[in-house]
Amino acid sequence: MRILFASSEAYGLTKTGGLADVSASLPVALRRRRQDVRLVVPGYPEACSQLAHAQPLPGPPDAPWQLIEGHLPGTKLPVYLVDWPEYFQRAGNPYSASNGMDWPDNAQRFAGFARAITAIARDKAGLDWAPELVHLNDWQTGLVPVFLDPERSGLPRPRTIFTIHNLAYQGLFPAKAMDDLGLPSDLWTPDALEFHDHLSFMKAGLVFADAITTVSPTYAREIQEPESGMGLDGVLRARTKDLYGILNGVDYRAWDPSRDRHIARTYSAEDLSGKAENKAALQKRMGLEVDPDVPLLGHVGRMVEQKGVDLIHAACTPLLESGRVQLALVGSGQKDLEHATGALARTYTGRVGVHIGYDEPLAHQIEAGADLFLMPSRFEPCGLNQMYSLRYGTPPVVHATGGLADTVVDATPEHLADGTANGFSFTPDTVSALTQALESALDLYHRRADGRWEQLLRTGMGQEFDWSTSAEHYLSLYRQLAPRKRQTATA
Repeated sequence: MRILFASSEAYGLTKTGGLADVSASLPVALRRRRQDVRLVVPGYPEACSQLAHAQPLPGPPDAPWQLIEGHLPGTKLPVYLVDWPEYFQRAGNPYSASNGMDWPDNAQRFAGFARAITAIARDKAGLDWAPELVHLNDWQTGLVPVFLDPERSGLPRPRTIFTIHNLAYQGLFPAKAMDDLGLPSDLWTPDALEFHDHLSFMKAGLVFADAITTVSPTYAREIQEPESGMGLDGVLRARTKDLYGILNGVDYRAWDPSRDRHIARTYSAEDLSGKAENKAALQKRMGLEVDPDVPLLGHVGRMVEQKGVDLIHAACTPLLESGRVQLALVGSGQKDLEHATGALARTYTGRVGVHIGYDEPLAHQIEAGADLFLMPSRFEPCGLNQMYSLRYGTPPVVHATGGLADTVVDATPEHLADGTANGFSFTPDTVSALTQALESALDLYHRRADGRWEQLLRTGMGQEFDWSTSAEHYLSLYRQLAPRKRQTATA
């Protein structure tokens, strides 16, 4: 099957979060299944410099953009970068300037990206190739199903799938953006693009795509309820027959302690001795006292309210005050949370280590060196770090929501007894509930001699969350939507 996979980021080219990991891994997994899948991403400076075997293509006549063709680094996955200097050749990350403020022309930038995707989808980009199906990801691609709508264009088009990676980020813009983008005025209705007097790119994808997926079964159920639907629960309930929850996978080529080049010493479920060396190395790197016996708690993530960083601060402060734990944190986001995290490190020197920003090698080192991984997200569409943690023998402590609920089995006496426990979960998303979960985890940690802690680690390390199963689910859905004669590609 010919599949165009469209995303605003992909690991190896540019990354701000889990969307990049999925956009790099799922297309590669599909290509291994002999599908002709190709990835399209905006031509950011970093992406242009990282693209393997890059070469410019002529592009359609009179278009303000052209395509740069190449491969995702380290793979045979074909990639098209939309080279549109006015929109994408600028410093900062894909969505905001270096001062942290969103680019003021994001509506124009990603509407332009959507028009380039549409040209490829209709074989109007000079490629002599047209997809049978276009797989779109998050609000940045939400206008593509609108532009492809056959009732408006009267043109044949491929089928479309729109994946929600995080419903909290909706691509909302002032009403005047409708005119700025040349969108028909009849789309300005609650049944189409209008959302509380704003233009919603996310809603465009939800209303006009042929099918909708999200990144875990539990999140697919949660977002149809007012508590988690971010105001779009009614739209999602109306499309419930077209909504599928497919759990993300993990790229174990990059995330496996038995061959991880970023960590101090490799190890496996059969030989856990490397955990101690990685803990000591992490303590040194983060400026913590090197102590093999004190539990080291790790966290990697965006410092935003969603991720529960404030819950970590509140629940861990008494434990730090009494010297019962150490804490290693990596991430960036809201300035108030960054400042509070920095203040915690200054207060508990030698017990708290902080790195503001994202550091890929350090993220691996925390997964390998920590004793517990904290992930108290208030909501979490899927989450990847809890699955990384399981493979690294670092039991996750999670709020039981979304993909966290789908992957982490709480270490209750019953689950410990039947060998299914792999971490610790709690609900509701409160300081007291997190504190109770931490106390349970620390109690089991300090009674390691009874063997249950090692059993917990080995259970998690033995579980498989690779992309094979997820890719098969997606491929099955693709075939339901576009059951035509398919061409295949060599993996």
